[in-house]
Parts: sequence; C-alpha cells; structure tokens
Amino acid sequence: MIAVRAAAPGDEALVLRFVRELALFEREPDAVTAGEADLTTALFGPAPAAEAVIAEVDGEPVGFALFFHSFSTWTGRRGLYLEDLYVSPAARGRGVGRALLGHLAGIAVDRGCARFEWSVLDWNADAIRFYRALGAVGMTEWTVQRVSGGALARLAGRG
Repeated sequence: MIAVRAAAPGDEALVLRFVRELALFEREPDAVTAGEADLTTALFGPAPAAEAVIAEVDGEPVGFALFFHSFSTWTGRRGLYLEDLYVSPAARGRGVGRALLGHLAGIAVDRGCARFEWSVLDWNADAIRFYRALGAVGMTEWTVQRVSGGALARLAGRG
C-alpha cells in the first residue's frame, strides 16, 4: 500500500538521501551542497521556504516531493511549484509517482492554487511521457532563466 505523508522534523537525513539520489540520476552527483541543517531551516524553521512529502510503500520510504508556493499576477492567486520529485528505482512503476503528484494536486486544490507546475529535463523522455499521461502540458514558449554564483553576486552589485 502506498501512503504519502508530510515530512516532519527528523526526516532531514531521509530527504537529503533522496535529493542526492535524484542528483545522481540527473547526472549531477556533486551539485548537492545542502546539508541536514539547511533542510531543517528550509522545511521546519521559523519561516519555512518549502514543504516536503514522503511516499512510503508498506511503511518503507521510497520517494519524496519538495514544493513551495509561487504566485501568478495574472490570476491573483498562488500556485504550487514542485521543485523535486523522486522515486527510488525499485519502487518505480508501482504508482508512487502518481500518488505523490496526486497528493500535491490535492494540496493545490485545497489551498486555492491557480496552477501546479514543475520543470523536467528535456532528455528525461520517460518522465515527460508520464507527465503527459497525467494531463500535464509542456510550456514550449517559456525558457527557464537562472542567475547563480558569481553572476548573481555581480548582478546584485556585490561581486
């Protein structure tokens, strides 16, 4: 049986393990710099930046999703943005990803969100097929832009 529950204090090591497994899958194993203390602050601190849910099969953790709210000026309502979704290889194909996404969709509906969105790597054809089967639509006219590291400091006039 698949169960999805909110992450709670004490789950930081588990979430970090899943984040590292996801980074390995996404071909960036050395990109994770977050530690358990960072996740404690981000998920459970006085001003949480994000939330996470854990998927379990028969009581064993097999995946997670980390999300936060965005905002649409066009709708005047917030949205739900899925930052990371990961299911352990042994649990794939058993409905865990669908359960996680369905759970988050329920949160979005319950909170009055105008939309639920996420990004997917263009080479991840299996994920893209899965998302399309759920009714997701690719935003082909939009391209993600990112400024980080030294470029971020320079843009801020601090580097």
